[in-house]
Amino acid sequence: MKKIVAVALVAIATTGWSADEAYLFTYFRGERDGLHLAVSDDGLAWTALNDNKSVLKPTVGKDRLMRDPSVCRGPDGTYHMVWTSSWHDRIIGYASSADLIHWSEQRALPVMEHESACRNTWAPELTFDPDTATFYIYWASTIPGREPEGAPGDDMNHRIYLTTTKDFKTFTPTVKWYDPGFNVIDAAVARDPKTKEWIMVVKDERKKPEAKKNIRIVRTADLAKGFPTELEPGQVNFGRDWVEGPAPLFVGGDLFVYFDNYRRGMYNVAVSHDGGRTWEDRSKELRLPKGIRHGTALAIPRADRDRLVANGKWEM
Repeated sequence: MKKIVAVALVAIATTGWSADEAYLFTYFRGERDGLHLAVSDDGLAWTALNDNKSVLKPTVGKDRLMRDPSVCRGPDGTYHMVWTSSWHDRIIGYASSADLIHWSEQRALPVMEHESACRNTWAPELTFDPDTATFYIYWASTIPGREPEGAPGDDMNHRIYLTTTKDFKTFTPTVKWYDPGFNVIDAAVARDPKTKEWIMVVKDERKKPEAKKNIRIVRTADLAKGFPTELEPGQVNFGRDWVEGPAPLFVGGDLFVYFDNYRRGMYNVAVSHDGGRTWEDRSKELRLPKGIRHGTALAIPRADRDRLVANGKWEM
């Protein structure tokens, strides 16, 4: 513990990070294994909780999966989570927790049940907009015939869909939220603490005529108005590796984007000091739990982090 505290104090002194803030990574390892958690003081060195074992098992969805867990902390301190519950279903999973240890009964949110032809609801994400006191829930879906046919050999043509809620009891009708005119998945949003801009990282999922499979950025000043359809030039990841599952996190004023370099079986992190306009590869400094797969990273109160560490092992 003394070593962790020392690292945190150095980070605070050199970057201006808040002494009251720590960081949480939510992720999965096996598809039916459930939720995993890790904590960090600097966004680079992450420590798995519960000996890197699951802290919550999935109970909803026809496949009983818990892929891509996304957690968002509400203004009252409650943690809300959504996840991919099936490869081919029209629902997503939902649960909440006051302490990240004890969870509510899991629910199936029927976000695409009204679309009988919908093939999937993948990688849902949660974002809270304090300006409107609204939670945004968004995910990728393919609806055959809704979009132009994809390139030969690519039968999926995702767009990003959205519903919003203020209380997780009533939800706005699902709408198509982001459509750049081609296949995109794995959208995730973070707010720049300096400029107050909303930044979306999203995977360009096109395979043909030239494979993209990279992570791009788009931004807006008003989340309620949505994002421009044209992605900014350049990409977050480096080289031509196929990557997915971007997780944005502001550490102090710097934007960290973690992503799964899945063909190489490793995770990378890109860091931007200017709000996502230029990027630095800091993957060699990154230490993540073994077997980590697509999740989210978020800031949490240090008191919550300390309670999680002190909790020891979860009783499942």
